[in-house]
Amino acid sequence: MNFNTGKELLDLTQQVGNIYEVILEYEAYTHHIKKDDVVKQLEKSWSIMQASIKTGLEKNRTEKGFMIGGEALKMQDRLKEKDTLCSHSLIKAISYGLSVMEVNACMGKIVACPTAGSSGVMPAILLNLKESMDLTDEAIIKGLLVGSGIGIIIGKNATLSGAQGGCQAEVGSASAMAAAAAVEIMGGTPQMVLTASAIAIQNLLGLVCDPVAGLVEEPCQKRNAIGIANALISAEMALAGINNLIPFDEVVQAMREVADIMPMSLRETSEGGIAKTPTGKKYEEEIFSLNE
Repeated sequence: MNFNTGKELLDLTQQVGNIYEVILEYEAYTHHIKKDDVVKQLEKSWSIMQASIKTGLEKNRTEKGFMIGGEALKMQDRLKEKDTLCSHSLIKAISYGLSVMEVNACMGKIVACPTAGSSGVMPAILLNLKESMDLTDEAIIKGLLVGSGIGIIIGKNATLSGAQGGCQAEVGSASAMAAAAAVEIMGGTPQMVLTASAIAIQNLLGLVCDPVAGLVEEPCQKRNAIGIANALISAEMALAGINNLIPFDEVVQAMREVADIMPMSLRETSEGGIAKTPTGKKYEEEIFSLNE
């Protein structure tokens, strides 16, 4: 069983009955393993995701580039406040995402989902849903697999690499995958899964990759936060029955076209954007001088 586009995935879903089973069979077939083994690998990834969130929230951390550290705990402190701009659920999810990025920045163990630079989005969405909805790990695993299926399609037809497509390819893809997972977990239809993913990518289309000093810290950590919020917004709209004018496959193609015309200075080279601001250059000089 194979699929290369969202349309092909939907067509297969009509034959099999649900989107989860299609992607499960695809993974088993592609990697020449049993379905149970696919699930076991997902369970391992889910365990690592949860552990990375916990590790990042244990204490204030100083990361390799000294640009981030302690942000996750600061967001946790916001949960103690009565008057917050965002819901406590969103604040908690953001704290989880920031936590994973802190662990990644100090070379801790994370799941690149789909990349290290966007590794906070999916775990944050999944754990927040599990806790707020009192869900089973089985439900979470199904969402994770469906989100992975969206990542497969993006990877085949566009890119998941910041060096090729900017941060739209990293956080944008992670946000689309997390939106798909959320819709699946909440009982949405396969079409809603694709709609949520399309909205998520569309919302972050053109997002550049400009890490200060070439390190996955700033602005990467904060972009994971917007990826989390974007995933939830996109999933909520899809679950409400709001359609996206541009189909998922066309949105993915648009991402590829934007990636192709994006200047190299904005594709993970640290030669443009935030990385080349006066403060960004100052940090780059300080970090490199420490490593000499």
